[in-house]
Amino acid sequence: MRIGILGPLDVVVDGRPVRIGGARLRTALVRLALDAGRVVSTDALVDALWPDGGPAGPAHALHSVVSRLRTALQGHPALRSAPGGYLLDLPPEAVDALRFEQLTSSGRKLLRDGDAQTAADRLREGLGLWRGDALGDLAAAPFAAAAALRLEELRLGAAEDAVQAELSSVGPQPHHIAELTGLVAANPLRERLRVLLIRALGADGRQAEALAAYEGYRKLLAEELGTDPGPRVRAAHLAVLRGESVPPRHAPAGVGNLRAPLSSLIGRTDDLARVTAALRQSRLVTLVGPGGVGKTRLATAAAGQLDGTAWMVELAAVADPADVPRAVLAALGLREHGPNEATPSLVAALGRPDTLLVLDNCEHLLDAAARFAVGLLGRCPALRILATSRTLLGVPGETLYPVPPLALPEPGTPTAEARDFPAVLLFAERAAAGRPEFSVDDTNTATVAEICRRLDGLPLALELAAARLRSVPLEQLAARLDDRFRLIVGGSRIALPRHQTLRGVVAWSWDRLDEAERELAELLAVFPGEIALADLEGVLARAGRPSEDLLDHLCALVDQSLLQPVDGPHARYRMLETIREYGLEQLTDAGRLAQARQHHAAHFLARVEEAVPALLGPGQLAPLARLVAERDNLRAAFHHTRDTSDGETATRLAAALAPVWTIRGDHAEAVRRMRGVLRLPGPRPARARTMAFYLLNLVLSGGSALPAEVEQDARELARTTTGEPGFPSAAITEAALALLTDDPAQGLTGIARGLPGADPWGRGILLLMRTRLETDGAPETLLDAVSAFREAGERWALAQALTALAGTHTATGAFPDAIAALEEAIRLLQELDPTDDAPTQRAALTVARTRHADGG
Repeated sequence: MRIGILGPLDVVVDGRPVRIGGARLRTALVRLALDAGRVVSTDALVDALWPDGGPAGPAHALHSVVSRLRTALQGHPALRSAPGGYLLDLPPEAVDALRFEQLTSSGRKLLRDGDAQTAADRLREGLGLWRGDALGDLAAAPFAAAAALRLEELRLGAAEDAVQAELSSVGPQPHHIAELTGLVAANPLRERLRVLLIRALGADGRQAEALAAYEGYRKLLAEELGTDPGPRVRAAHLAVLRGESVPPRHAPAGVGNLRAPLSSLIGRTDDLARVTAALRQSRLVTLVGPGGVGKTRLATAAAGQLDGTAWMVELAAVADPADVPRAVLAALGLREHGPNEATPSLVAALGRPDTLLVLDNCEHLLDAAARFAVGLLGRCPALRILATSRTLLGVPGETLYPVPPLALPEPGTPTAEARDFPAVLLFAERAAAGRPEFSVDDTNTATVAEICRRLDGLPLALELAAARLRSVPLEQLAARLDDRFRLIVGGSRIALPRHQTLRGVVAWSWDRLDEAERELAELLAVFPGEIALADLEGVLARAGRPSEDLLDHLCALVDQSLLQPVDGPHARYRMLETIREYGLEQLTDAGRLAQARQHHAAHFLARVEEAVPALLGPGQLAPLARLVAERDNLRAAFHHTRDTSDGETATRLAAALAPVWTIRGDHAEAVRRMRGVLRLPGPRPARARTMAFYLLNLVLSGGSALPAEVEQDARELARTTTGEPGFPSAAITEAALALLTDDPAQGLTGIARGLPGADPWGRGILLLMRTRLETDGAPETLLDAVSAFREAGERWALAQALTALAGTHTATGAFPDAIAALEEAIRLLQELDPTDDAPTQRAALTVARTRHADGG
């Protein structure tokens, strides 16, 4: 039997729900359930059933009620008589209220003992038992009133404990602030809730709201009780003022992002054991060794061996050292929402116990990766980092593990023994993958062993060599190695640097290409990430190279393991990092690298400019998704044009990408990117558009510092540049300058000039900015802005306008309208990005719903 009294009475007997009819039967059962497992005296039951005085024969009347209750419970033996009263002989787990008390007591003890994660789990399990008000429709009965109040108080305390535990273990999430906001609204004088809310807001980077929450509580206490906040609230307030709160953002819970390997790990049993042992003893372990030795594969296997959560961050496609934190955020499925939020977000995401972060391919970002690792380890005491690099990071506390080549058979090793060496096993497996009929036997073991020795047992080199067996006989393969790798002829074991050794391996495959294939491979090297077939065709066209045999050449590169196909509905490829570096060296030696990168940048500029008309309209989702998928190529094109002072291309790229950066919500990063471009000369219409979006993002990011030269440039552009038809760049610039310099009159004048010729999106953004400048008429202006954005069909700006409009509705008590506006805003933002949890809108929605339920 199970009995639920944390809500309407719920009874289950032998797996089937049972309805208990009659107020007296429900009263008797609830009274017995409150003390399940203990005898309830006859007098206590009589008082509960007849609070105004019992019948003449109370014992007989009680016996009759119990008899009917036993029948309703289908004769379950748990209800029985006992000396002095009656007993519901059930364990605490069978009554939800008693189980709730067990779980909350255990959770509270775990929280005191420092096990916040387990405490949170217990407390949330207990809170999950509630289905409504304690004791349901019997809560007002005299016997139940005290018990119901006690249970409700326990419930509120458990909610506080649960939030505190989760804040300690995983950091604040939007639902915490929303939950606390609702609880504070229902219990405005409760001090602990105020402390938790202030700390959560401060830790989420919302210091202004945290300070406002404190001030609201201070005023409430002064008005209602004539007193001041207690020491705990004042301490939380002081922590926010001092900036001691850590603004965390929680990564998605789960087992990380490790991918299942597609091939077996050969010859690394001892290495794997040593690396996992090192990770248990040291918080920073770096796998060092030559390229192609298998550091990434070993790191992935080691990460999979450890308990807990492991996150793999591939840094090969990261060109700018400043992008290291953003690459980690992206790998964790997180977004950076404002200035300086990357590290705090990662602190919360990676601060949980048993978390491992793998930073793969650090060598080209050595200083940035080292600083990042040290900073993160200093703020996450439970975090471990496993790095792979050509060289050590060179920081205190680093444990090095040199990854050796695979073990090789010495010349003269007996055939049966040689076949069991890891290098030979790896070569045999990879060769058989391309030629199923291939095997290592008595006739070819010596040749295979010779190939393995001359390739130094490097896994990448072995795999590339094995791949050639699809078209080259084994003996000829061995002969070509003798020609190509003269440094290791005769068993020379010179310890070569990683790049030099890999250059030899890649050069051997590269030299086997015909001229057209080599030129294609070199051009592919300028793509830092995945390569779409259509983009490759576009770059080839700009380079003036024919593409009639492109598919044949791509297949040749795939067959030679110089290019990897990517699974998916469209043709996409990926080039290994070291092979890509070799291709870039070939372009550099030939003096063609700058030209190839310019062709790459010009192609992606055309792609972005082609997408611009749709980005601010109803059909924005598909082009936005395509541009987000190409972020590595777009970033490389942008950095190349900016770093080479190609002002025209860089400015046009920034102007075209500005809507994407704005819609994705990374306003602080958008400001940084566009500020660098605005220092370069460029076409005036593109500069004017870039300046408008630069200042708009500066406003949205909460920035206020505006260098004098930028302000001067902005005013000159607004005054002298006509801009694009329909896009009011001058008016947006003037309005943003007014917001940044506190000059509302000038801003309103500029908006008035820009409105007549603006398209729907431009009109909407000007109206939205006007609401921040004008002192009256804001609700009507907001409605006009919403109408304009609906006409434009652009989701992000419409969501911003609806959020602002909802604030007006909430302030005026129009709660249904506020709720509808916020629900639509959340839907629009999630259409743009399903991972966007819309925390601002959800918190406002909770407030609106709570106030609506309370009647304002």
